[in-house]
Amino acid sequence: MSHPPPPVDLHEHLFRHEAGRMTASLTRLFGVQNLALVEDVVQDAFCRALEVWKLRGVPPNPSAWLMTTARNRALDVIRRERTARTFAPELTRLLETEWTAAAVVAEAFSGDVVLAEQLRMMFTCCHPDLPEPAQIALILNILCGFGAPEIAAAFLTSRAAIEKRITRGKQALARSTILFDLSDAAFAARLTAVHRALYLLFSEGYHGASAQGAVRAELCEEAIRLTALLREHPVTRTPATFALSALMALHAARLPARVDAAGELQALWEQDRSAWHRNLIAEGQALLDRSAAGDELTAYHVEAAIAVVHAAAPTLAATDWNAIVTLYDRLMGIAPSAVVALNRAIAVAQRDGPDRGLEAIEQIADRDRLAAYPFLPAAMGELERRRGNAALAGQYFQQALRLARSDAERRYLERRITLTAIAPPSVTAP
Repeated sequence: MSHPPPPVDLHEHLFRHEAGRMTASLTRLFGVQNLALVEDVVQDAFCRALEVWKLRGVPPNPSAWLMTTARNRALDVIRRERTARTFAPELTRLLETEWTAAAVVAEAFSGDVVLAEQLRMMFTCCHPDLPEPAQIALILNILCGFGAPEIAAAFLTSRAAIEKRITRGKQALARSTILFDLSDAAFAARLTAVHRALYLLFSEGYHGASAQGAVRAELCEEAIRLTALLREHPVTRTPATFALSALMALHAARLPARVDAAGELQALWEQDRSAWHRNLIAEGQALLDRSAAGDELTAYHVEAAIAVVHAAAPTLAATDWNAIVTLYDRLMGIAPSAVVALNRAIAVAQRDGPDRGLEAIEQIADRDRLAAYPFLPAAMGELERRRGNAALAGQYFQQALRLARSDAERRYLERRITLTAIAPPSVTAP
């Protein structure tokens, strides 16, 4: 029985998901210095799939089909180039003979090995010599199958800038000649970098300013998927990993309500809480409970705890704002930043009123770091609106509008300006 051709979005989703798995297995064989060859083989497998599936239909297990195609192509490359090219140093001797090469290639594509190699690639991408933006660009490109134009759109930068980051990052990996070993003494520092990269990846999808939409769910999904890989390996399933997973699950639960039916950005106080994904909230709570093992307390633990308090409240007014302020105080002690201080000030306003909230904003030590952040003046506009100062609130909203980073943010702020002009003061903060 033939199967119908897959729609374009299935191709994109499937290929993106499989790209990282195939790249990890092939890099184990070819060595990180041959990353360009790895990418050629992955591309060959995808092209072959498009050709064959168009004629014969999608196979019952397209993932297995792709992995088998990549495995066979890898063996062909090794047979053809093993006398002219250096492959993975630890496998070179085994790849030199026909009967051992086939076994080594088959092992590289087995389930447990694929998982381990994806983790090694993730840690390799987070090389400490690479700046954080380059680490994230490599993870998106190598492990998530994102092209330079997509990454550039997600991070509001030029395609040329992203291509430079990726090129320089891959050059750095090639110079290292070997993949990172999870038993390495530098494991803890690398794990911290991996956590940070995945946190920023999720945040870009959830809070990003992409022109493609107020929310980039695919970035959130990739961050969740890669963090789940960390949870599955005994070395990387640390309390911080579970806390980061909990945070992602709890925020992902709110994604269905983050934009309305028209695709417009919805602030927390505007969201339809009945649309929040209760199963994800329960999963996030369970993951947070598991993160409590041991003595480690990270920013991810505290942020997840804040998300739990929000998830437990049936309405904004019923939220335990005292608990949230206390948690933000704890977060400021662990990972202080101007954005955290602003979020704390908004929580103070909800608990104690707009006057106290504005005082807390005035007391932010490094507020100049928020000079280009539209939601600083937006928050001040909301609080002035609550105080009844419509004219001053409108000025703050206009300032925020000038700083808006996307059409979605601009439309949201324009709605606040209109509402401020025609409606009485709100009783809530953003």
